[in-house]
Amino acid sequence: MKVVMLQDVERVGMSGQVINVSDGYALNFLIPRKLAIIATLKNVEHYKQQAKKEKVSKDVLQSKVAMLAERVKNMHLTIKERSHDDGKLYGAVGQDEIVAVLKKEGVVINRKQVEFAKSIRTTGEHKITIKLSSKFKPVLTIKVVALEV
Repeated sequence: MKVVMLQDVERVGMSGQVINVSDGYALNFLIPRKLAIIATLKNVEHYKQQAKKEKVSKDVLQSKVAMLAERVKNMHLTIKERSHDDGKLYGAVGQDEIVAVLKKEGVVINRKQVEFAKSIRTTGEHKITIKLSSKFKPVLTIKVVALEV
């Protein structure tokens, strides 16, 4: 029996593939668990159209993420914090502060997307990685200056 796979099944087929399996396997395992549907002409055509739509939306999303990555990479942000005379901060600049500064610039991200090697405890310039996706990880320059009291 020919079926269209709706989900990936190990050693059987990938999502979107039209494969030939035994009738019992299709009727007793794949179809009841909604892993596959019977490969009629209508079902195959519907799934091909759905796959095209998903590909287009994925491409659009990828281009938006690429544009955002380029925008973030070119940013130079300044954070003002209280510090000692020798340049050490009273506290540390964390992910929440960076998210807040980026939000003021119009970039909304999650705090888990902000990555830096060690906590920022001194004034000066620091490099921070923003993980937008597995492909796009722009490096942002943050300048920490002493707050004038």
